[in-house]
Amino acid sequence: MTKLSVNINKIATLRNSRGGDLPNVVQFAKDVQRFGAEGVTIHPRPDERHIRYQDAYDLKPEVYTEYNIEGNPIPKFIDMVLAIKPTQVTLVPDSVDAITSNAGWDTIKHKDFLVEVIKEFKANGIRTSIFVDPEVAQIEGAKETGTDRIELYTEAFAHQYGLGNHEAIKPYTACAELSNALGLGINAGHDLSLDNIKFFKENIPGLLEVSIGHALISESLYLGVENVIQMYLQKLK
Repeated sequence: MTKLSVNINKIATLRNSRGGDLPNVVQFAKDVQRFGAEGVTIHPRPDERHIRYQDAYDLKPEVYTEYNIEGNPIPKFIDMVLAIKPTQVTLVPDSVDAITSNAGWDTIKHKDFLVEVIKEFKANGIRTSIFVDPEVAQIEGAKETGTDRIELYTEAFAHQYGLGNHEAIKPYTACAELSNALGLGINAGHDLSLDNIKFFKENIPGLLEVSIGHALISESLYLGVENVIQMYLQKLK
């Protein structure tokens, strides 16, 4: 069964919009785990416009499933991850002004940098994952960095699937097959939803984990958080 990790960034966005502590990010993380989620994901950015660096520390003692911290490995981010030691760190090449993640790593161009960062995280017992586009060359490059896993960037699939183009899954399947052959674990995320997650799961051999935030929180406005989490878990079996 593929694990569901809930990205709680949007809860922090809602909290920050009023300047208080409602909704409470830590309580929400505790609740999604109680409702069945098998992990909690956060993606702090330098401007702290949603999840704040302090949130990352506050969440550490309360996440008893898998704790996944995503982000661009700038010095401040690296120091935070090494201090917290989450279950997994997912490296994402965000530009400072990106609204959301919009590209995977060029694992060939940035190989030396990634090797250095990944080596440090792994030496501290932190599982590593690299956010990548669904391109065979990038999977091969990821293998050379020493990473434990890759996270397939699924926006292109989600967009095309919404248009009725089921062929959009093919490059993802090919990358998954190669990752399995190379001994790389497979995660996935970005714009996955209740509408497309079952089809995606069925076509990605060895899919270990999906990280879902925006769609899950949006769907929960209508269907309720506990109900939505159970719906995802059923589709990920």
